[in-house]
Amino acid sequence: QVQLVESGGGLAQAGGSLRLSCVASGRTIDTYNMGWFRQAPGKEREFVAAISWFIRRTYYADSVKGRFTISRDNAKNTVSLQMNSLKPEDTAVYYCAAAKAYYGSSASEYDAWGQGTQVTISS
Repeated sequence: QVQLVESGGGLAQAGGSLRLSCVASGRTIDTYNMGWFRQAPGKEREFVAAISWFIRRTYYADSVKGRFTISRDNAKNTVSLQMNSLKPEDTAVYYCAAAKAYYGSSASEYDAWGQGTQVTISS
């Protein structure tokens, strides 16, 4: 079982940037599809971005397309989420997730989750 730990969250102003990292342990993630999700207070967890293990195909939610970039460094067993042009509505707890046999936006299909990192964007 792969264990995931997120970092890099914090407080930023609207229009600013943050970079989230997710470090995996227990197993290498080179054959896992990886995703980022977020959950705002009182809302359901929503898909943000995903990156496949094969050819590193990426997929984004419409709400973050053009502002966020997901990437992976298999040598470091790490997945990152670069977030630019941040908006107050990006405020949420951000979760990293891993899926062995699924690539997409459905949270229920992911096999492992991190504990989350808080991102707060002030206006």
